[in-house]
Amino acid sequence: MPNDKKRKIPINYTSREFNSIKSDLVNYAKRYYPDTFQDYNEASFGSLMLDTVAYVGDVLSFYLDYQVNESFLDTANNYDNILKLAKQLGYKKTGVPISTGQVSLYVIIPSSVVGEDVSFEPDYSYAPILKRGAIFSTISGVPFTLAEDVNFNSSSTEVVTAEVDPITGNPLSYAIKAYGQVISGEVFQEEFIVGNYERFPRISLNGNSVVSIDSVTDSSGNIYYEVDYLSQDTVYIAVRNNNIDLSSQVQDTEPVFIMKQLSVPRRFITVHEGGKTFLQFGFGSEDNTSADIVTDPNRLGINMHGRDYIQDVSFDPTNLITTDKLGLAPSNTTLTVTYRQNGASNVNISAKTLTSVTNQSFDFENIGALNSSKVKSVVSSLEFENENPIVGSTREDTSEEIKYKAYGMFSSQNRAVTQQDYMSLLYNMPAKFGSIKRAAILQDKNSFKRNLNIYVVCQDEFGKLTMANSAVKNNVKTWLSSNKMINDTMDIMDAKIVNLGLQFSIITDTNVEAFGVLNESVIALQKYFRESTLNIGESIRYGDVLRVLKNVDGLLDVVNLKFIRKTGTSYSTSIFNIDQMTTADGRTIVAPSDVIFEVKFPEVDITGTLS
Repeated sequence: MPNDKKRKIPINYTSREFNSIKSDLVNYAKRYYPDTFQDYNEASFGSLMLDTVAYVGDVLSFYLDYQVNESFLDTANNYDNILKLAKQLGYKKTGVPISTGQVSLYVIIPSSVVGEDVSFEPDYSYAPILKRGAIFSTISGVPFTLAEDVNFNSSSTEVVTAEVDPITGNPLSYAIKAYGQVISGEVFQEEFIVGNYERFPRISLNGNSVVSIDSVTDSSGNIYYEVDYLSQDTVYIAVRNNNIDLSSQVQDTEPVFIMKQLSVPRRFITVHEGGKTFLQFGFGSEDNTSADIVTDPNRLGINMHGRDYIQDVSFDPTNLITTDKLGLAPSNTTLTVTYRQNGASNVNISAKTLTSVTNQSFDFENIGALNSSKVKSVVSSLEFENENPIVGSTREDTSEEIKYKAYGMFSSQNRAVTQQDYMSLLYNMPAKFGSIKRAAILQDKNSFKRNLNIYVVCQDEFGKLTMANSAVKNNVKTWLSSNKMINDTMDIMDAKIVNLGLQFSIITDTNVEAFGVLNESVIALQKYFRESTLNIGESIRYGDVLRVLKNVDGLLDVVNLKFIRKTGTSYSTSIFNIDQMTTADGRTIVAPSDVIFEVKFPEVDITGTLS
């Protein structure tokens, strides 16, 4: 046992790394064991013992610091750990985003003679319905699925003459143009044999880029519904409205479908972890399906316990439809899971890149009364193209983006009141609706209702900024409408993309190879602009560029630094005057609230010279 004198030795708790710990140990040994320990040679056994203790202390200090840092979202660095901490604040990893857009479809139908004056019109009895599920592909094999039936006999179609009789000049056939919505990916189906009952079972899908779960059924025909969390035991389904006549030509004011609340004891949540997708079920068993799903209000509203008075307690009406089972877990059955999976790592495509179609199926209203050869001619005449880019998929969230979204989700609580609430909900839109890369929200003070203008941009197949198509913007508006304040009005608009280039000139140290320093400077700037995406309305500061160049060895001074606007076929057409938007001190290029800057091609847009 050490004596009292030794126990009163002040310990330096700031010594946390190898050298400082060893130095403290050496001083301790010299002071209190001058006769016992005298050999401080680096090759001695005693020095080995000191090194070992210092090594252990260094390792323990590292892991202590690491554990403390990883316990808080602000200081965490490990990506998986950031995801876990973000989930505690309400962040939900949405999985693989899809891209969605519009495809133009063309078919040729024969003409027909109408009336006594022998006028020619399109024979709409040959106008087909292209059934949903048709697969359109690019030349590289990226698949897109038709999401809805396309009726060529519709008031929204466009009709032009396709072929005329060379002698009489009468129309022989007409071309009909219609539009259909397509989404990236293909539908796959897997079966899983489930054994005896177990609590909280989890199954793993084989798909690597799962976008959405379309359906889950067991061998008994029971349907499992996807929910946001396992304690959510109700969903809303669309039920056919029997009060309207679908065959009537008169437009009915009632909706075709009625929204109905459905209690779902069989449910699951989708979990995305480590590039894989899992279905997580609850812990209820089939034996307790007969238990009451709706709680008796008396057990929640009046809690007397022998008292002749009622205490004032807060009451959540959703408690009436909650259970303690967290959903029924499947057992002794076979689960059939139908899901959508992206067929490529990047599903954003440019305009006019769809080249082939498969799995197409046509339907005719009265095919028995039609000429079979003409029907085959109509089917074989199908042509298509995507007139606009199909976008909506973005790169996986970085660590900083996850932190930003997690803080926003925690404060928004699934309702949009403040500007930050809108931003959080927008960035956390489900992946099956597409994804926005950058967004900004401004209030139009000139509008009577102070309308909210929401500016958005997406990414193309090369990770460059591009305009969001109408399908993605409609999805954004629908998603935000379910959580916004009742008196808020909003418009989803395109942000203006301004492509910039950078020119600079440097002076190097005379003791280094000048062109090598210049090359390192260009590489450093390319990396900076390749990895950083500015926000909408974020200005560019020359000081940020100078800080990047300052870290290049051998560079003495930057004598010229200038941003220029890039124009041409590969760049945006937005009008922007850099000189007018540069501050008086020349340090900042101010971005208007609806403008986003981008160095689109750093490899060619950044050029440097030696001065």
